[in-house]
Amino acid sequence: MSLSAVLLAASASPSPSPSDSSTPAVPSLQDAQESATNAASWVEQNWSTWLAIGLRVLLILVIAAVLRVVVRRAITKLIDRMNRTVQAVDGTALGGLLVNVERRRQRSQAIGSVLRSVASFIIMGTAALMVLGTFEINLAPLLASAGVAGVAIGFGARNLVTDFLSGVFMILEDQYGVGDTVDAGVASGEVIEVGLRVTKLRGDNGEIWYVRNGEVKRIGNLSQGWATAGVDVTVRADEDLDKVKGTIDDVAERMSKAEPWNELLWGPIEVLGLDNVLLDSMVVRVSAKTMPGKALTVERELRWRIKRAFDAAQIPIVGGPVVLTDTTPDPDPTAGMSAPSAYANTSSPQAQAATPITPPSVTK
Repeated sequence: MSLSAVLLAASASPSPSPSDSSTPAVPSLQDAQESATNAASWVEQNWSTWLAIGLRVLLILVIAAVLRVVVRRAITKLIDRMNRTVQAVDGTALGGLLVNVERRRQRSQAIGSVLRSVASFIIMGTAALMVLGTFEINLAPLLASAGVAGVAIGFGARNLVTDFLSGVFMILEDQYGVGDTVDAGVASGEVIEVGLRVTKLRGDNGEIWYVRNGEVKRIGNLSQGWATAGVDVTVRADEDLDKVKGTIDDVAERMSKAEPWNELLWGPIEVLGLDNVLLDSMVVRVSAKTMPGKALTVERELRWRIKRAFDAAQIPIVGGPVVLTDTTPDPDPTAGMSAPSAYANTSSPQAQAATPITPPSVTK
């Protein structure tokens, strides 16, 4: 090779610059083609796997959504059937002993809401775990952690769990509702709010009691079924019983026909007879079945009417047995004491006469 050819080749080759070492090399078209070819081959090799996983996830989500809709609709139909049954019973003799339709409807809606929430949580939670398992994610650590956390939360919040479960069973069993007057042992009053954890009661003096459902051991509901109004009438022992009974029967008949007592009374006002007989008085017992929570109102009105009727019939009402008082004067405390003696005074002649004579002293 001649010298001119060597010099031409040297001049044709680019001389490296200092900045070429720091700038990245621009990929050539061949490199881009190789990358595209590798990506296409990877997609071609794995597309079936990804398609199967996608179809499996889609199938799980569709089944979970359909199952959730079916279960929620079944729960709604069950609640509607319960409401229709209650509406059919209402207005009959048995319906008078049950709570009203609105109360039953609210209770049914509460139960349905709880059941639908629980069903949705179970179905969607199971679907989420199945989706994670489809992506070949190891669920053992997750489930173990959830189990340990559940045990820790269960020990730390056992009172909260107890309150929640008690509230659920209270709603399912319809032990009481808003507007009922209850005696919960720890507090008593009118129920103003019912929750799954706490029940609010309005006391007789206006105070509000917050009662945890887990603290309630027994419930006395004064607003379900019917109440009993009882009145005791005390008259003299020598009073004519037929006259007393006839007067009370007239009062009961007029009160049963008057407004609004004809709606509050769920049964006739009955004279049960003599409840107690004393030496100077006797007690006549009067009773009637009333609307729940209206017994005290009926008792007050019945006492008012009986008192006015007895005054018109000149039948005196006594307040109870007469206490006999002792009219003899108190004994004189000095009656048992003897008269003072004259010898008590040392200057009296009797005391001086009784004083022994002192013998004269003997001198030597």
